[in-house]
Amino acid sequence: MEYLTVKESAKKWGLSIRAVQQLCEQGRIPGIQKFGKSWAIPAEAEKPEGVRSRNGENTGSQASSSQESLLIDTENLMPLMNSPFQPGHCLEAIAAMPTGLKRDIAMAEYYYFSGQAEKAVQQAKLFLDHEDQGAQLSACLIYAYANLSLGEIPRARLALRELDAAISSAVEKKPQFRTAAAFVASAAAVLLHLPLPDKMPEAKSFLGLLPLGTRAFAIYVQAHYLYLKEEYAVSVGMVEAALAMGMEKYPISAIYLHLIAVMDYMSLKQMERAKKHVLEAWRLARPDDLIEGLGEHHGLLGGMLEAVIKPEWPEDFKRIISITYRFSAGWRKVHNPITGHDVADDLTTTEFAIAMLAARGWTNQEIANHLKISPNTVKRYLATAREKLHVSRRQDLKKYMLQ
Repeated sequence: MEYLTVKESAKKWGLSIRAVQQLCEQGRIPGIQKFGKSWAIPAEAEKPEGVRSRNGENTGSQASSSQESLLIDTENLMPLMNSPFQPGHCLEAIAAMPTGLKRDIAMAEYYYFSGQAEKAVQQAKLFLDHEDQGAQLSACLIYAYANLSLGEIPRARLALRELDAAISSAVEKKPQFRTAAAFVASAAAVLLHLPLPDKMPEAKSFLGLLPLGTRAFAIYVQAHYLYLKEEYAVSVGMVEAALAMGMEKYPISAIYLHLIAVMDYMSLKQMERAKKHVLEAWRLARPDDLIEGLGEHHGLLGGMLEAVIKPEWPEDFKRIISITYRFSAGWRKVHNPITGHDVADDLTTTEFAIAMLAARGWTNQEIANHLKISPNTVKRYLATAREKLHVSRRQDLKKYMLQ
């Protein structure tokens, strides 16, 4: 079932936001659900009988007076991402935060980045409508992506719309946030591999608004965009520069930067450099179990997890792959219908990795050397993949692969 936010329903029915909130509190709208302080209203719900529209009120863009008075405060904006901590001391960094909102949001981040989607959802939903805008933005982002892993696509979409509404309210009050808002919208398209914007906002126009940890993550998004545009050398140059300038001290963002470098170097067939970066990502992630990013990016890493992580850390590899299956299933439910692409959903992760390399022009021998298996084994995997996808030619695999 699809849901609307209170703001969207208010616009649809010609009511004030306050009036719709009151209808929700009174239980007069069938099928509504409450997540934290926010209401989710079924998209097909009709305006309750006896409720009169308020003519001339611009409910579609009006926020509550308390929200309008707020500006984005970065104190509680992804505080864990913005914490420089030594690998192995993530929970200590959270414990050192003052008891209250900042620590609570940081725990939601930890649950998400350590692959604990259920706990991330439960923690984040408490703050979806919080008066602190930094906390609200963080909660919406965590709640949306954690629900992708749980297959709760309507909830994920609702949270992304709540995120957009929260940023829009800030833009109304502070026009200088407009570029940051455009970046967030673009970032959603990039990270979900949806149709790309023609141009991303220039980094210099919004990076100064962000704390250093989220600034590093914004660079990751920019580099990911360039990767999708097949500008691999430019993308990896941006990543290498960011890491050289000290972004490594923010482990969560640095993990994602290293993963983009792996993707770029694999696309350039520079396997040794790709291996170096996947090991760096693992060095940062493993001590605190921050494995979500590796699971999310598995299909884009060109079999590097199979080649490097699986032989040395087989049990950790299994847990990463379980994240891959969960996240990719939810991701495809958003990506495939919007793009019209048919990214494969019935291949094992090894079959997918080998098929993706083959679709990119790698020979069986190159794939075999990379994964340390025989060319005949590669051939068997590809035959199974083609059979599952009902294609007969190697080049036809590309239709079902990630970019």
